[in-house]
Amino acid sequence: MLHGDIHHDNVLDFGARGWLVIDPKGLHGERGFDYANLFCNPETDIAVTAPDRFARRLDIVTERAGLERKRLLQWILAWAGLSAAWWLSDGVHPEIDFRIAELAAAALSHSP
Repeated sequence: MLHGDIHHDNVLDFGARGWLVIDPKGLHGERGFDYANLFCNPETDIAVTAPDRFARRLDIVTERAGLERKRLLQWILAWAGLSAAWWLSDGVHPEIDFRIAELAAAALSHSP
């Protein structure tokens, strides 16, 4: 089971109850899908668009989550495209998603 919409605005500190994730979509699929959205957070100050920071976040997530780097990059690229389509349908230019897609595509071109 996947959350389906996990991002920084959906992980909240409920004090004594601890950190909880809200607004699940209840999808079934490959777990790397949920991690991809962490790279496309809609807030400019949180999304990682600098190549060195993107690479570092990628290293951290793959290591701690036990994910294959190439597969996570594929999910990030797919998620960035999906997110960009949603923003475009709302009439908003998805500059962050486009930048994340560029970074993921570049990293994939260097992956074995």
